Amino acid sequence: MSLVTGRRRAAISAASLLALACLSPAHAAEDAAKASGPADDTTLRICAAVQPPLSMKDGSGLENRIATTVAKAMGRKAQFVWLEKPAIYLVRDGLEKKLCDVVVGLDSDDPRVLATKPYYRSGYVFITRADRDLDIKSWTDPRLKSVDHMVVGFGTPGEAMLKDIGRYEEDMAYLYSLVNFRAPRNQYTQIDPARMVSEVASGKADVAVAFGPDVARYVKESSTPLRVTPVPDDTVRSDGQKMPQSFDQSMGVRRDDTALKAALDAGIAKAKPGIDAILKQEGVPLSVASN
Repeated sequence: MSLVTGRRRAAISAASLLALACLSPAHAAEDAAKASGPADDTTLRICAAVQPPLSMKDGSGLENRIATTVAKAMGRKAQFVWLEKPAIYLVRDGLEKKLCDVVVGLDSDDPRVLATKPYYRSGYVFITRADRDLDIKSWTDPRLKSVDHMVVGFGTPGEAMLKDIGRYEEDMAYLYSLVNFRAPRNQYTQIDPARMVSEVASGKADVAVAFGPDVARYVKESSTPLRVTPVPDDTVRSDGQKMPQSFDQSMGVRRDDTALKAALDAGIAKAKPGIDAILKQEGVPLSVASN
């Protein structure tokens, strides 16, 4: 899933993520437990949470489609086990409780799971209107200090860099307005990716910074032409701390489930043409995977 792990693509440490997860009651939905059934070698039980555009109950989400393609390559039927809570809890409340057996769309270095080989790599992007002379290519661009509103996700490299260039205070009230002024400190709060794109398309914000797979579908569907530019992976804060911007994406299984991990690796390799076709259709910006 599009998780804010290690995001996974975020400025949050794995320890911070686990602390955040502990703020939610540690129980999975009873209907998920009943629906999952026992594990067998004919089905692939996939931990799932509703998180458009990555995961949706009609199966049209990016990660739903990829998981289904891999399951088919393995000779199995994809079975989605839906938990009625944010995707950040899928490992703890789904995978670890054995309600399901695989989580899709995790950073390859997520310490909570045994990760498969990466099946794609993507990163954060700057989004601006194509009809404006605002071709932002780096956080060092001086125009970022004077543009109107900027949209970034809470707990992401974008938020860290917004603070680093001294813009966070002036944009904080605006960002909180996009989540009805809920504070992200004591609960999982995130700006809807569709809203991030629409804020730029409508001109309410000049720039959005988002993880590519989260916004690719909405950028592609926008009636207002938008410009998408990868944030450089050599981004650093003013104190010299590196801020990685692109991340290998894998599936995760329980840390002792080496057999399923091996089966998934073989399925991912076999399904690669189908996975690549899905990513291209969605318009996901890609970079070369690490391994």
